[in-house]
Amino acid sequence: MIEQNQIDYNRIADAITYIKQHFKEQPNLDEVAEKVHLSPFHFQRLFTNWAGVSPKKFLQYTSLEHAKKVLKNQQKTVFDATHETGLSSTGRLHDLFIKIEGMTPGEYKKGGNNLSINYSFAESSFGKILVASTHKGICHMAFVDNEKEAFLILYQKFPNANFKQIVDKVQQNALFIFTKDWKQLDQIKLHLKGTEFQLKVWNTLLKIPKGVVTTYGTVAKHIDKPKASRAVGTAIGNNPVAFLIPCHRVIQSTGDLGQYHWGNTRKTAIIGWEAAKTDQN
Repeated sequence: MIEQNQIDYNRIADAITYIKQHFKEQPNLDEVAEKVHLSPFHFQRLFTNWAGVSPKKFLQYTSLEHAKKVLKNQQKTVFDATHETGLSSTGRLHDLFIKIEGMTPGEYKKGGNNLSINYSFAESSFGKILVASTHKGICHMAFVDNEKEAFLILYQKFPNANFKQIVDKVQQNALFIFTKDWKQLDQIKLHLKGTEFQLKVWNTLLKIPKGVVTTYGTVAKHIDKPKASRAVGTAIGNNPVAFLIPCHRVIQSTGDLGQYHWGNTRKTAIIGWEAAKTDQN
């Protein structure tokens, strides 16, 4: 069994390498399957189990990441990004951006232009926190050790947005989670962008009850990707909204807390605090 797993892993690693090296040729399923000596059907199923996404999705994500790099160059156009990514038309690039990023290539190039973001710093039970919101909901929330560095991270996500350091009702409602009875809180709305896989993982995290911890493997099973623990871990690590999307409730199967973007000491404190509050209710 171990030997077969190693064989399967090597094949998927080879396939990932091939896609990354040849994405500009936009290889189809049959071409990649042939390179790793599998039937298209078997390869599709094996790749999805190991990588957490289908070969087609992985190719799309790889293509999109390259297109985003091209668009960050002010001298490059959407047409340039389409050509350098190997897509057949700007329409295909447009559809790819809309489906995965929730915005057009032009909107991405403008870096959040015309988007208004309010942000503020507040004290929480676990240290200072930066919370940012749009008219749709919370778009960013992070524990802060240095205010300038924390704002820079937010700014880099939306470099052309209109930022105002102001507290609004959306932020206030979100911050009540630290001070009020959770059952009495108004629904907290989120404004997120991410891949289909990331959004699926983050949505699963929202379903983990307060005071409860689970494992990366369990999250992978919940999204029907039982062999995608590593991909799940990466998606959890990219969580843009601390605490509200409770990535702190995910630990390793060994019982080890695992990594936490905002520090393992803080993760330990949050888990203990939530358990205590749950016992009180």
